[in-house]
Amino acid sequence: MSDTARARASRRNGRKSKGPKTLAGKQRVARNAQRHGLSLPVLLDPALSREVEDLARRYAGGDAAPRRHELAGRIAEAQVDVMRVRLARLPLLERVESDRDALAQLVRLSRYERRALSRRKSAIWAFAAASKEEDEFGRTNLGGKRQ
Repeated sequence: MSDTARARASRRNGRKSKGPKTLAGKQRVARNAQRHGLSLPVLLDPALSREVEDLARRYAGGDAAPRRHELAGRIAEAQVDVMRVRLARLPLLERVESDRDALAQLVRLSRYERRALSRRKSAIWAFAAASKEEDEFGRTNLGGKRQ
């Protein structure tokens, strides 16, 4: 296949995969997360927000510097999202043998879970890197004050 033919094929395939085009299609995909209550950011729900705050305090330590607490909060927020997806998945797992739509919904939920797991992993890496800097150079990088 020549470079021009490959480029044409690539453009043709690219036009097919740009998401929904019609208003009805766009509205349908916008409701995907709402169906499971996953579109609401964790920090906007008071109960979940408290859970995030408690987890962040546990991860960072009680007297943590503000930056350390912020990074721990990112981990906690992603962890709460993972748990929300897994809780939404439980009723679907019970229905999967009798309801064909349940399997499709489980597949859609797995995308939310993967995204939350990825966010959690990135947050853990950032927290670990900042903690390493803290160990090597004192608290300057995490809290602004050297201790």
